[in-house]
Amino acid sequence: MTENEKTGESAGNDLCERIAAQYTPGVPGRFNFAYDVMDRKAAANPRELALIHLDEHGHRRDYDYGYFAEESSKFAHALKEAGIRRGDRVMLILYRRVEFWSATLALHKIGAVAIPGSFLLTESDILERVKFGSIACIIAERGLTKKVDAVKEACPSLRLLVDVADDAATLPGWRSFAELCAGRPNVFPRPEICPGGKDPMLVFFTSGTTGMPKMVEHDYEYPLGHIMTAYAWHDLKPGDIHLTVSDTGWGKAMWGKFYGQWMAGAVVFVFDFRDKFIPMYLLREISRNNVTTLCAPPTVFRVLAREDLALIPLDKLRHCTTAGEAMNPSVAEMWKKKTGLSIYEGYGQTETTLLVATFPGMKIKPGVIGKPVPGWNLTLLDYDDKPCAAGEEGEICIDVRTSRPRGLFTGYANDPERTAEAFRNGFYHTGDRASMDSDGYITFLGRIDDVIKSAGYRIGPFEVENALISHEAVLEAAVTGVADDLRGQVVKATVVLAPGFKPSRELTMDIQRHVKKCTAPYKYPRIVEYVDSLPKTVSGKIKRAEIRANDTKRGIKRLTAMGSKVLEKLGLQAGK
Repeated sequence: MTENEKTGESAGNDLCERIAAQYTPGVPGRFNFAYDVMDRKAAANPRELALIHLDEHGHRRDYDYGYFAEESSKFAHALKEAGIRRGDRVMLILYRRVEFWSATLALHKIGAVAIPGSFLLTESDILERVKFGSIACIIAERGLTKKVDAVKEACPSLRLLVDVADDAATLPGWRSFAELCAGRPNVFPRPEICPGGKDPMLVFFTSGTTGMPKMVEHDYEYPLGHIMTAYAWHDLKPGDIHLTVSDTGWGKAMWGKFYGQWMAGAVVFVFDFRDKFIPMYLLREISRNNVTTLCAPPTVFRVLAREDLALIPLDKLRHCTTAGEAMNPSVAEMWKKKTGLSIYEGYGQTETTLLVATFPGMKIKPGVIGKPVPGWNLTLLDYDDKPCAAGEEGEICIDVRTSRPRGLFTGYANDPERTAEAFRNGFYHTGDRASMDSDGYITFLGRIDDVIKSAGYRIGPFEVENALISHEAVLEAAVTGVADDLRGQVVKATVVLAPGFKPSRELTMDIQRHVKKCTAPYKYPRIVEYVDSLPKTVSGKIKRAEIRANDTKRGIKRLTAMGSKVLEKLGLQAGK
């Protein structure tokens, strides 16, 4: 047990209360992270290390606060001159390259709304998002521009396309990021009426159970919600080198690679690996670059813990956290046994910042997330919106009747009906089920709806079902999640075939390839079951809960090699 853990339960609670009290007063009414944090840090100590970037070849480059202040100012001038205005929505489809940070800060400075997009997005994904979000500009990696080119003619809202590469060469219809920034002033003065406060700053597209992905909108006070994330949960101190394993297209990047870490004075460590994830490669770079704090999904810790950690000195690593999916207690036990480090769980949503966590000094309960974070009036409500007693299962909700915590989203952009449903009766309803024990510790139980969480990714069944039924052999399809020892859950498709088609391994593989082409590859069904009909309600809605219950009853989960024969006996086909 570490010294922090020996200090007892009260130490963790005191830490949270102290941080909440210390870092919230005195915030400017028009708070803007780019001006009030980054530019101020650059003015005070321009050569202070802010970010370490390791590219896919292992080449390291260090960037200070002065760099980000200057580069974001140059790009802000370029965007403004190119006609990007306050309130315009700008999508960034980039790998983990440094331009993601400088471009996002530039958008904050001019008041444009940043929309991180995964580099795994397909052409149809991009088309849907641009049209629904009326996106005015796309900033894309050179290797990803072809996806945008394939759909841009159908996107009249697009006014500017920015190509990010290591050179200033231009592509037809695109402006080069390097060329745009060349020769621009390295200071972008704070406007008299500065974008900030309750203005829209950031939008995340997030998968839902029905309809297309929702646009989760956050205002300029969102970074302040991550004070608890970085100071308390990540336990960051000035000079710490922090790594959060996440792509830039996901909300977790903002949780662990941006706002809170820089406010805490930590150095953001970015490992831009683009090929297949190699656990030993990551461990080597954590050791070689003296990473002190690590946050990763349970899936990553699971594969890291299986490596021979005796080969890699992790003496500088002192604190580990995890979120994104439920963590099996055996993973934490294995990691603790091999490294001597505990893993502190946390929970939140794209719509929020950190809601529940185990903080340093708190007792770690296996299989339990932790306690509600100070500043969030969290409660569990039953199906009648009544408070649950200790031990009872309920929905995690946030009481917003008297105040709204910093970090809570403003609503689903362009979707007042979904927003009203989420904020009904004076509470924000997360859609997640949990129970709370008599000590106030929360155990996560799963989604009330059907969103699948696989290896930290949120997968909405509707998008996968749309891809499935576009295959000529598929008449109807229902998508659900089943248990998986490695990923937490994997996607399962229950399929009714069109006349003239029969189940076969070859057909299953063809359907899987088809889905990978139609939507992001990680969404494809790894298990396919062929049935004569799908269970439905009287109104014709698919009863996914019944499918899941039946799968649980039959003990279906994704199994490796030996287990494939078991699946086949049940009439299922296992993907790779």
